[in-house]
Amino acid sequence: MRHQRTINHLGRTAAHRKAMLSNMACSLIRHKRISTTLAKAKELRKFIEPLVTKSKNDTTHSRRTVFSYLHDKVAVTELYREISQKVADRPGGYTRILKTGFRQGDNAEMCIIEFVDYNETYTTTKETKKATKTRRGRGKSKAAEATAEETPAVEAAPAE
Repeated sequence: MRHQRTINHLGRTAAHRKAMLSNMACSLIRHKRISTTLAKAKELRKFIEPLVTKSKNDTTHSRRTVFSYLHDKVAVTELYREISQKVADRPGGYTRILKTGFRQGDNAEMCIIEFVDYNETYTTTKETKKATKTRRGRGKSKAAEATAEETPAVEAAPAE
């Protein structure tokens, strides 16, 4: 039974797992979206979300803490400059996992993990065009009503 076994070891030693998650996190920070297996993506989400939360507070201590996880200056700089600014008002849930199917060779479930604020397809803050209003129904249109109001007045005057 798996009682109280919260860590998915991914078939790797602790050092290999830590290095793999660090490299995947750096790739995700640089490219904003990566394709991987579902099990790795779920572990990566648990690895990177606390780092993004820590990046909201830009202090020397928090930068050193994040660097101790990532071991990549460029990724840490990009995390603090770009990503932390974009997710500043978001209380959590910085990543999204989209399932893409199964891998050809071993039938492993594949997915795409991405930062939520960097996908324009799913963001709700994009500008929406005003829909043109068309009135379809049984009643008269405004143009027909306007002509109907004018015509009885014209017809009523000459009739004697």
